[in-house]
Amino acid sequence: MTDHELPRSQLPAGSDPNARRYGVSPARLSALMMRERAAFAARRPRSAELASQAAAHWHDGVPLHWMSDWGLPFPMFLERAKGSILTDADGHEHVDFCLGDTGSMFGHAPEPIVRAVAEQAALGITGMLPSVHVPEVGRLLAARFGLPWWQITMTASDANRAVIRWARAVTGRRDILVFDGCYHGAVDDTHVRLRDGRPILRPGLMGQVWSLPEHTRVVPFNDLATLEAELTDGDVALVLTEPVMTNIGMVLPEPGFHEAVRDLTHRAGTLLAIDETHTISSGPGGYTRAHGLDPDFFVLGKPIAGGVPAAVYGFTDAVAAGMKRARAATPGYSGMGTTLTANALAVAAMRACLREVMTAGAYDHMIALADLLAGELERTITRHRLPWVVTRVGARVEFMLSPTRPRDGGEAGRIGDVEIEGALRLYLIERGVIITPFHNMMLIAPTTTRGDVERLVVAFDAAMAELTG
Repeated sequence: MTDHELPRSQLPAGSDPNARRYGVSPARLSALMMRERAAFAARRPRSAELASQAAAHWHDGVPLHWMSDWGLPFPMFLERAKGSILTDADGHEHVDFCLGDTGSMFGHAPEPIVRAVAEQAALGITGMLPSVHVPEVGRLLAARFGLPWWQITMTASDANRAVIRWARAVTGRRDILVFDGCYHGAVDDTHVRLRDGRPILRPGLMGQVWSLPEHTRVVPFNDLATLEAELTDGDVALVLTEPVMTNIGMVLPEPGFHEAVRDLTHRAGTLLAIDETHTISSGPGGYTRAHGLDPDFFVLGKPIAGGVPAAVYGFTDAVAAGMKRARAATPGYSGMGTTLTANALAVAAMRACLREVMTAGAYDHMIALADLLAGELERTITRHRLPWVVTRVGARVEFMLSPTRPRDGGEAGRIGDVEIEGALRLYLIERGVIITPFHNMMLIAPTTTRGDVERLVVAFDAAMAELTG
């Protein structure tokens, strides 16, 4: 999780400040925000003190800058997290629908993961050798996700970097292609956006000194004609895509989109990578198995080891053969992998997660409750006459400040209002509910209960009543 796309206000310059924004009264919004910020600060003296101490040595007061992106008066410090309950440093319990933005989507500290980590830690954490669990984990990955060959990395960002390098090495081509508004972690090659139909560096990108659009092409999601045009010259090594766009707000693929992408890439001799890191909410085999996708590469990070840093990428027999040829032709350091990659602790956690946590039964529970949550949110939005829409992908639910679902990342990037979404997020926190700060996303875990969903819906309804009158 790094630099997420933040929603922007669409209130045009010179507009009447008293006019409703997305169905919300600006006066009510301002009053609610002032009250909730004061309440947050008053109830969290311990977090305030920790924030003051952290500011002495941590840049922006936090170990990673996005931890300050919640829009709170000061960071809320974590004391403990178990199941679907997150407890802050002042002892307040919150039902957690953020779940580490997918990293803990199977609940915080699942018992099989805790047990596996404790047992492996006593036996050794890392040693630059494959652990005894490696063969079984390989079999589990192949059986679950349908690809025969696998490698481990520390993060999905690392996995995507490796996939891009391998694709270029295997095909002998330099260019890759991504979709406008995509999110593939902290991978330089993917930080390109469209502006007026032209590729540019992603706004806000720090310290980038070479031109990424020189070798990264970017097209709108769901735009098959433009995709085909970009692939016709035969210079694109890889199309890297999420099956559903998730980090700029959820953008669903139109019917037949993925089948057409696979056909176009096959015809162009271009490899196809599916990044499932967020859409693993779709089912035990991710969106790829649930919808019968046929990628050359498959990437999964965050939740694969129950929150322990680890990620994997899988690939086909044909890609594996190409990788062997590329290595034989250019022996030496590949530029991929780090010393702690595939450490024994991560492999043990991954084994426990695949065997005991990411079960079909867990997904049945998660998806059923997500369906309930999506329906309740839709009814609440309709009752308050808000021009908002709800989207669900498996156990992942999101509302967007738009009357219709966006078709591509460009549309999604123009949706949102920092003040409205920040006020709602703060209102929910003060009523013991946490949703994701970077976009209005909610995840259901195996440990989430119907009562937890009802608590979120009641708080959401109360907030809408205050904001709309």
